[in-house]
Amino acid sequence: MAGWAIASGDHRELPFAIVDKAAAQILIFDADGKLRGMAPVLLGSATGDHSAPGVGDRELADIPLEDRTTPAGRFYAAYGPAIGEKEVLWIDYATAVSLHPVPTTPIAKRERRRQRLLSPEPDDNRITHGCINVSAKFYRQIVGPVLGRRAIFYVLPDEMTLRDALPGYAPPRRAIAQGR
Repeated sequence: MAGWAIASGDHRELPFAIVDKAAAQILIFDADGKLRGMAPVLLGSATGDHSAPGVGDRELADIPLEDRTTPAGRFYAAYGPAIGEKEVLWIDYATAVSLHPVPTTPIAKRERRRQRLLSPEPDDNRITHGCINVSAKFYRQIVGPVLGRRAIFYVLPDEMTLRDALPGYAPPRRAIAQGR
């Protein structure tokens, strides 16, 4: 994915991130395509690649479990204000999906979000309402400094093909020749 983003110029010479939902991991690249950091992530508790209609306009408590997905696709991300936060990196503002540090609220503590983030198994990293959570340290040391004010995000799908999730994506020729 990173090789394609760089070779095709799809990242538009911006820093970019790849979120691998299956592995519950994020990889952060600078504008030159150099890997600058990787870390585990927490994701939407429901599997799926689309956001439910109107989900971005609902209160968190009003989002049913089946609608708590992290959408797949290519997103132009930028920092902006958020309720209760100084600022977050909005991945998809319309659906209220952002990248931010693991919250320190009583609910997040009860959900054991920090422990889930440190777990070696990706299956227990499905806990959010759709946002992508990383450790505060990774957010402070890698996300902000590397991604700057805007970046491209590639969120890999749970169920869709890469071509359906990222219509411009073309696998490398060698992968095509091998039947992938």
